[in-house]
Amino acid sequence: MVSARRIVLATRNPGKVGELRDILADVLDRSGLELVGLDAFPELDDVVESGVTFAQNALLKARYAAAATGLPALADDSGLAVDVLHGAPGIFSARWSGPLGEATGRTKDEANNDLLLAQLADVPDEHRGAEFVCAAALVLPDARTPDAVVAAGGTAPQLAGSEWVREGRCRGVLAREPRGTNGFGYDPLLVRPDGRTLAEHTSEEKHAISHRGEAFRVLAVDVENLLG
Repeated sequence: MVSARRIVLATRNPGKVGELRDILADVLDRSGLELVGLDAFPELDDVVESGVTFAQNALLKARYAAAATGLPALADDSGLAVDVLHGAPGIFSARWSGPLGEATGRTKDEANNDLLLAQLADVPDEHRGAEFVCAAALVLPDARTPDAVVAAGGTAPQLAGSEWVREGRCRGVLAREPRGTNGFGYDPLLVRPDGRTLAEHTSEEKHAISHRGEAFRVLAVDVENLLG
C-alpha cells in the first residue's frame, strides 16, 4: 500500500479545494492525508487544457501536478452537455461565449448563461434536457520523482505513474432564466427533478447529487485503497 502526507488538487481555485475537502473529508481523515491546491506551489505554470474530452483534460492536469510536485495528484474537468446541442458546450463550457461575452462587461458565467439561453430560446420544455459531466483523475508520480510516494518499507514500482479516471453525471432540464445564488457556472440553469436548480440547493445538498461529488466519491475509493 502506498502512503503520502499530502495529495495535490490541480487547481488554483480555493473554492474547489474547499469543496473537495468537504467531499473527501472522511477519506482524508482516515488516510491521514492533507489536500492542497496548486496555490501551495506558486512557481508552477498553468496547464493548457488541450484535450478533446473531459477525461483527457483531467489527466493532463493531474499528470502535470504529479510530475511537478512529486505528490499524488487529483484533477477534474467538467461541463454542461445539452441534448439538442449534441453534447455542447461540453469541454468548451467555461468559455462558451468567448471574448465577445467578456467585452460586454458581464461576468464570464453571466455571458455564458445568456448565450446558451438565447440559443435555446425556441426549444420547447420537453427537449431541454441536459446534464453536467465530470471526469476526475488520480495520478501517482513516477518512481523516479524525488518525493514520489513509497510503499511501507520500499518503493512500489508497479503503482508508480499509474492513473485512474472516474466519471460523474448530474441530469436535469434547462430553465428559461437563471435561478438561485448558491452556485457558479451553469448551476442556476439546470433544474433537478425536485424543481430546484442546482444553485437553489444548499452546499451539502449539492455535494450529494452533483457530478463532481459523484465522480470524486468513486475516486475516493481508489485514493483510500492506494494512499490510505
